[in-house]
Formats: sequence, structure tokens, C-alpha cells
Amino acid sequence: MTLYLAPLHGITYYNFRNCFTKHFHGIDCAITPFIAAQPKDKLNPKKLRDLFPENNTELHIIPQIMGNKPADIKETVAVLHETFGYHQFNWNIGCPMNQIVRKKRGCGVMPFPDLIEETVNEVCGKTDVRFSIKMRLGLHSPKEGLEILQRLAPYPIDFLCIHPRLGVQHYEGNVDLETFELFYQTTNHNIVYSGDINSVDFFMNLQQRFPKIENWMLGRGILQNPFLAEQIVQEYSNNTTRFIDFYHEYSQILISLKNEKAALCALKELWHYFAVLWKLNSEELKKILQMNDCHVFNNYLHKMINEAGK
Repeated sequence: MTLYLAPLHGITYYNFRNCFTKHFHGIDCAITPFIAAQPKDKLNPKKLRDLFPENNTELHIIPQIMGNKPADIKETVAVLHETFGYHQFNWNIGCPMNQIVRKKRGCGVMPFPDLIEETVNEVCGKTDVRFSIKMRLGLHSPKEGLEILQRLAPYPIDFLCIHPRLGVQHYEGNVDLETFELFYQTTNHNIVYSGDINSVDFFMNLQQRFPKIENWMLGRGILQNPFLAEQIVQEYSNNTTRFIDFYHEYSQILISLKNEKAALCALKELWHYFAVLWKLNSEELKKILQMNDCHVFNNYLHKMINEAGK
């Protein structure tokens, strides 16, 4: 079994990944937040610090590409392969954000199976890398996803990471496991399941229902409970001190890299998730999100965590 850390844009960059895996266990691999596909002459690998091998010595990573031009995607993969030595790449055709979809990127690509097949043919035929795809059931209809599975059947796709919602749903409502089961039965490619794994019980139900799946992706669930991967692999040791040590180290990293205002914004984003672990109600969460001083913010949270852990 392999547990993947999901690419959460704005959060799961190398500093977070390294600090997280130092303090919490169970994650085997991470797909990076996406980089935009570009022609070779416009791509500057020196700016892609998140992919520098020296920044990724603790966790196996798979760079993720976002784009809709087959030649640009192929050239980006080729340049990153040559520059950094990566042999696996992931193409994001699952992001549901409106500003991405409107540009026919992310999930906005899914209604265009010709474009998807052309891209896969370009990368698989002209590069020597393992190429995977992160997708949804479709943008508007599961018919889009099923058409894509049919088109991809002849190609040596590394794996399909499938989130069981439509793009128009964003993250609303429940995952559609009935339709996902149809995808599961249709494709012969390896599947990485991604979507709403927020508890061990839900994970075990999925594992029992889809026994051929050996690869699972944790995203929002592992931010809401950083011990989740350990619970899944039965190496669980929930420990307030470990969370405090992680949070202190990561907040100091952010402060050292950014100004305090920017660091505070990044920490507040995380506390939308951490609030679940510490059972903050809406009023308590609102109180901390209204704080405007980074030190006051962190001192308050350290005190709150210590009291909650007693």
C-alpha cells in the first residue's frame, strides 16, 4: 500500500512536506502543487525551488504539470526530466477552481478527449518518463470521464488518480462511490483513489469495497488530522507534543521565509484545517482568524493546544 500526499496549492510545498514528514509518519510519496506547462524557451527551472532535488531528500515526489497544449506539456516534462532527473510526472486535469476551468485547464480539459489523447501520445511517445493523470469523474458528466478511460486504454499510463466528484461540484456534497465503482471496473490502469479520506473507518470501507486499489491519496483529511496516515498504517501515536513541535517549527520556517504578515496569512489558511483536529467551533475559529499579530496568534494557539492536551 502506498499513501500519497495530495497537491494542495499554496500549502504543500517542499518546506511543508519536509517539516510534516519529519514529525508525522505514514506518507510514502507526494505529488507537488502544479507548475504551468510552458514552451522550452520560456521555462526557467532555476525558479522552481519546489522541485530542486536538494529540497526533496526526505520524501519521494512526483512533479505535477498544469496545461492544455500537448507540445508545451511534453517540453516541460522533458526539461524537468533533463534538469532535475525526475522520471515520473503527473498531469492535472482535475482541478475544479473556476479561474482554472475557464482557461480550459485542470478539469476544464475533461470535455476534450481528443486533446487529452494527443497530450498522452505526445508525452508517452516522445519522452522516456512515467506519466500519470489526476482527474475527476468529469467536468459536467461522468460520460466525459468514461470517454477518457476508453481513449487512454491503449497507453502506458503510470496511474490514474481519480477524485469521485464532478468538477462543477467543487468539494460540495458526498463523493460518488457508485459512479467511481463504474470507473474502477472499466479501466485496467492502476488507480490512486483521492477524495474525502478523513477517517480510518471511511478508509477501511473503501479498501473493502475496492480491493484492487493499493494506492490512496490523503489531502484535506490529513491536514484536519496530521496523524491520519499513521492511523491507517497502524503506527498511531497521537501526541500533543508532536503537533506542537511540528507547528512551532513550521511557523518559524514561514516567518523566516516571508514577512510576518504573509506568514500569518499562511498559518490562518492551515488553521481552517487544524480547527477540526482541535475541535474548534465556528466562533473560536473566527476569533483566531481575526487576529492580526503573528506572535499573538501563535502564543494564543500554543496555550490553547497545551490546555486541550491536558
